[in-house]
Amino acid sequence: MKFSHDFIAFACDKGVLRFGEFKTKAGRLSPYFFNAGLFDDGASLARLCEFYAEAITAADIPHDMLFGPAYKGIPLAAGTAMTLAGRGHNLPFCFNRKEAKDHGEGGTLIGAELKGRVLILDDVISAGTSIRESVDIIRAAGATPAGVVIALDRQERGQSELSAVQEVEKSYGIPVIAVATLADLIGYLGDHAELERNLAAVTRYRESYGVA
Repeated sequence: MKFSHDFIAFACDKGVLRFGEFKTKAGRLSPYFFNAGLFDDGASLARLCEFYAEAITAADIPHDMLFGPAYKGIPLAAGTAMTLAGRGHNLPFCFNRKEAKDHGEGGTLIGAELKGRVLILDDVISAGTSIRESVDIIRAAGATPAGVVIALDRQERGQSELSAVQEVEKSYGIPVIAVATLADLIGYLGDHAELERNLAAVTRYRESYGVA
């Protein structure tokens, strides 16, 4: 989709997506690195949330509210809720804190009450820990996880022949929507001569570790 292509361009321009040699948590040497924490100013966060809103709209998954797992999901849920509201789709949102408070409003949840069908917004899925915790929180509140939205799907095997994204989809029976995927990145590299030197390395990496 065009917004996926535009997102890759945006991530490269911002330095969020870098090329070289990077060691992953799995101990693999990856020819690219994606660090969503570098969307670190108002303009880039606003643009990022526009891409999330585009992906959510295009996926057309029925949902009633947004949930942002601490910590990276918090600005994503808030910012995307604002973006969608600006497009006439006003949704409640909620996020969690890591430690429960025993004063004030107390508890671990902040924002709207978790109810109905809930979209979880996060940056990436690595081990899937954040998503598992989010699903447990949502179900404990009596609500229903509707899906997960992430920025980039690396489309590579995890501990099994499935990717972390596929593991989440299989375990919880919910879709994972990615603004962009490794396939989108490879397509983008092939279209840009100044980046094409990275194409062979990224393609080899996909051949070694990729999933369908």
